[in-house]
Amino acid sequence: MTLRLHWFLPLHGDGREVAKSADGVAEARNIRREPELNYLGQVAQAVDGLGFAGALVPTGLFCEDPWLVSAALSQQTRNMHFMIACRPSSLPPMVCAQSAATFQRLSGSRLMLNIVTGGDADEQRRYGDWLDHDERYARTEEFLDVFHQAWRGEPFDFHGRHYQIKAGLLSRPHDVRPTILLGGSSAAAQRVAAAHADVYLAWGERPDGLTSLTSRVSELAAERGRSVEFGTRFHVISRDTAQEAWAVTRRLLDGMDASRIADAQRRFRRTESEGQRRMAALHGGRTDDLEVYPNVWAGYGLVRPGAGAALVGSHEQVAERIAEYHALGMNHLILSGQPHLEEAYNFAEGVLPLLRRQGLLGQEAS
Repeated sequence: MTLRLHWFLPLHGDGREVAKSADGVAEARNIRREPELNYLGQVAQAVDGLGFAGALVPTGLFCEDPWLVSAALSQQTRNMHFMIACRPSSLPPMVCAQSAATFQRLSGSRLMLNIVTGGDADEQRRYGDWLDHDERYARTEEFLDVFHQAWRGEPFDFHGRHYQIKAGLLSRPHDVRPTILLGGSSAAAQRVAAAHADVYLAWGERPDGLTSLTSRVSELAAERGRSVEFGTRFHVISRDTAQEAWAVTRRLLDGMDASRIADAQRRFRRTESEGQRRMAALHGGRTDDLEVYPNVWAGYGLVRPGAGAALVGSHEQVAERIAEYHALGMNHLILSGQPHLEEAYNFAEGVLPLLRRQGLLGQEAS
């Protein structure tokens, strides 16, 4: 199956370092770029023109609103898909269906929905969500059930623990339902993805770790008479030579304050997220020997929540790793790099031609 490469829109801001110092003050070399529409538009237009299938549009307390930004940027682009991150805790499913149908009409059917159940209890409570981990996934399952029923465009009733709907109706469903992506490494996440998602996502790690997750989802989907595609998420540092790429990792590591690393690791140890625990286990808190698999560097996970691994190496090596993950069934690959504008060009000019020669990419990367 065709490999679909997605980039990332930095709705939380951009820079050249992985994180600010512990006191929140960036060093002079880490000049921050605010997530203003002009800059996000530059990144989106690069994604649109360089051959990426689309971009993940994240959600979070420190991000701009993904729906509003995507709607604005859809008018500045022609081809890219917007993989909007959507929290069931923040948006009722009928409202989400209505927004999705409108976005499909405005953008020319370029919406994908990344359903974010949430794994950080502290962040969820800041949003006013006090459900525990498994109950959040139970709500997500109901959310997706309602969404799918709404998209049929016929009145329906729904009686669940989290949603009660009488004669629900999406009066103007679009002909093209957005692709539904769902991430999570827990048993609850796998069960919901197998039942309702088009694509199951897991943060990037060693190949054996990813296949242990995807094989279980395949089994669960098959029991329901379904099939599910798979995707993963990495940062990327690709250069003309491997030496240049690994020099960037040393610079990034030098810019991580030791107290910031310690604080982050304490926070990750408290997490409810199985995926976050897997990211922390890749490095175990150490700051050396972070190449956990050929060309897979776990340094991002020392200070950043979420995806903690990067593909690092020469353009040829990075292309080889991507081909390996694709051979394991990863048909969607979400990438990012700091700064996102320059790294989009760097990756597209160095790695995309190699993948294209192998016949891995569809028309959007031609």
